[in-house]
Amino acid sequence: MQNSLPQESHSLRIGTVQRDLPLFAVSPDLAIAVLNILGDTELCEAAAEALAKELSVHEYVALVTAEAKSIPLAYALSLRTKKPYVVLRKSYKSYMGEALQASTLSITTGKPQTLYLDAKDRALLQEQPVVLVDDVISTGSTLEAMRNLMREARARVAAVATICTEGDQPQLAEPLLSLAHLPLFPLQTA
Repeated sequence: MQNSLPQESHSLRIGTVQRDLPLFAVSPDLAIAVLNILGDTELCEAAAEALAKELSVHEYVALVTAEAKSIPLAYALSLRTKKPYVVLRKSYKSYMGEALQASTLSITTGKPQTLYLDAKDRALLQEQPVVLVDDVISTGSTLEAMRNLMREARARVAAVATICTEGDQPQLAEPLLSLAHLPLFPLQTA
């Protein structure tokens, strides 16, 4: 028996921008709608515009994101909020100095990842309120690794900003600013 997708895509609207997100199987019995903002300037700009408005009531000194897909969102938010952004890297480079690190398990890759906060950015964040930024928050594992690094850096998480949440959300101590929710798609046995 083979499991089949319940549909080919899931529709997402952010402001006036609409996308049909392809479904991708992440396990034998579950698929997710894949939001990939890399190269999608129109969607990224619409999301940044909406999130910047929601962030306007929060006090923070910097935006913090994990390396890869959410970098364009952090950049666009930085332009609108006039706050710097910090990228938690996925590999250590010698120029990063005495970097802090935390590990996570990604739902999309199914493999452990390590995030690094370099010494320069650590100095910027120390004793300061920050906003964690991600494109999609699903299991919360990347968010937890980001939060652990902020604790180690003695930074305070003032809010979490994301384009989409997905599935059941972990309980957060800080406000969660989200523009849409993506359902999970159980695979059907064919």
